Amino acid sequence: MDFNPDRIVLWPGYFDSKSSRRNGRRVAKDSSVPKPDLDGLIWAARSLGLRKIKSDEKVSHPSRPHGKEGRLWVSCKGAEKDLGSANKEEIMQMVGLKWRELLLERKSEEREATKAGPKAGDRRAKSQRKVSGSVKQAASRATASRKSHGRKKWKK
Repeated sequence: MDFNPDRIVLWPGYFDSKSSRRNGRRVAKDSSVPKPDLDGLIWAARSLGLRKIKSDEKVSHPSRPHGKEGRLWVSCKGAEKDLGSANKEEIMQMVGLKWRELLLERKSEEREATKAGPKAGDRRAKSQRKVSGSVKQAASRATASRKSHGRKKWKK
């Protein structure tokens, strides 16, 4: 690939909270996320306000050739214009903080939705909520046996 001094590359591995700085994490722990992926990185960069970005999927980092994590190209001039900084370290910290904030918001919304439970009058959702783990296992075994025997689940 041609050298372009106006581009910065961001790899999802830079934001992995499970890895150490020695293993490739480039941001602080409070700016890192568990299980980073390219879609999440794009989501955080867009919500931060970066407009000039380009993503390459299924590209591996040179020091991690076993995983095709992808990469995100960011324009330095665009970052300077959008964020006020063209420094790669500052951009990574901002993106990491925004990504972590978005993940925490999503988790809290999911907790509130499960805490609220089904709507009043929704009998089917209430009955589905009361299903225990052993009942779920039995149901999955029954559907698997139906599939293996070639029988249909419902008559049409």
